Amino acid sequence: MNNGAGRKRPPPPAHQSPANPPKHQATSQEEEFLDEDVFLDETLIEDEGSLILRDLEERQALASRLCKWARPTLPDDYVSGSRNVVFQQLEIDYVIGESHRELLPNSSGPAAIIRIFGHSICCHVHGFEPYFYISCPPGMGPDDISHFHQILEGRMREANRNSKVPKFICRIEMVQKRSIMYYQQQNSQPFLKIVVALPTMVTSCRGILDRGIQIDGLGVKSFMTYESNVLFALRFMIDCNIVGGNWIEVPAGKYKKTAKKLSYCQLEFDCLYPYT
Repeated sequence: MNNGAGRKRPPPPAHQSPANPPKHQATSQEEEFLDEDVFLDETLIEDEGSLILRDLEERQALASRLCKWARPTLPDDYVSGSRNVVFQQLEIDYVIGESHRELLPNSSGPAAIIRIFGHSICCHVHGFEPYFYISCPPGMGPDDISHFHQILEGRMREANRNSKVPKFICRIEMVQKRSIMYYQQQNSQPFLKIVVALPTMVTSCRGILDRGIQIDGLGVKSFMTYESNVLFALRFMIDCNIVGGNWIEVPAGKYKKTAKKLSYCQLEFDCLYPYT
């Protein structure tokens, strides 16, 4: 008995496509990719060209508008310093910079520079120094002031070791002033005017004097300070009788055009305090 007669033969295996496509198909696909790359390159070149043209057009349009608003050329007499500069003060501040060699030939190191801004004008005022007052101890004479100057200079140097200022206490002067505190019968009394190198050193010097300082013949003496909390720019305005919106005049020959401008002002110059 043949048991395999009823079995069906399995169907022949399906025809499988070769693993690698024909060579002509691969070539056609590569050509399509190359065509797309060339098309993209041409598109990018066109886009870059249009952007450059657009940028040039915008620059030309902006330049044409700015020409209408351009300031008139600065007269030569301002450049040479042969004409008075008159302007309205709009802002006053100060910066720390190097001492001006021409205006202050005997000074060196960092110094405070007052900046007065007007309508497209920037005036740099050199030579104005920060200061404050203390009460003069009874019996202190010129020789004692010189010794006191040396002691205070040493204490300031210890407290400001990282500073590059060659001299912390510029000078100490005896002046006659009158305090507005309390009732006083005398018209004036001696005060010591202490002039420091930088505005930031007023606070440091005031702290040393408040804590007390050793003085020969007087022992450890602490001092009450006067006008030591007045801002430096405000101190300048008070001494020069300048108020907000004040008109300022710098005479001809008293200023020099700044060699290296630090602002966008049309006229920027340096002058020495007092500039009148």
